[in-house]
Amino acid sequence: MQHDLSDWTIIIVDDEPDNLGVLELVLRYHHAQVQIASSGQQCLDLLDSVVPTLLLVDIQMPGISGYDLLKRVREQSRWSQLPMIAVTAHAMQGDEDRIVAAGFSGYISKPIDAMKLAETLKAMVTVNVAQ
Repeated sequence: MQHDLSDWTIIIVDDEPDNLGVLELVLRYHHAQVQIASSGQQCLDLLDSVVPTLLLVDIQMPGISGYDLLKRVREQSRWSQLPMIAVTAHAMQGDEDRIVAAGFSGYISKPIDAMKLAETLKAMVTVNVAQ
């Protein structure tokens, strides 16, 4: 099922090229505008010139981790309400509560379910905006 994300700009932040490629492919299939950042610093640099609908952020990255990036983005008043979705391979019981308590809008587990990704993101962003 295809969802229209043509009015969305999504920054994907992940240090693994394969993960970036899969997410980018799926999101472009749904017509999203996609920007790629292979590090937290690249994402911060992109935020100087791109106005995203949301960020998809890998939790486990060298240098600036997903949690560190969350904190640095939230410190900027213009991005304090920007939906940020954690992407993690370590989804265990209790992780969702920890991720949301840290300030993420939600999380997606790896491996990514390509058939449900756009639907899941739309639901998370809708809930986040309504709150």
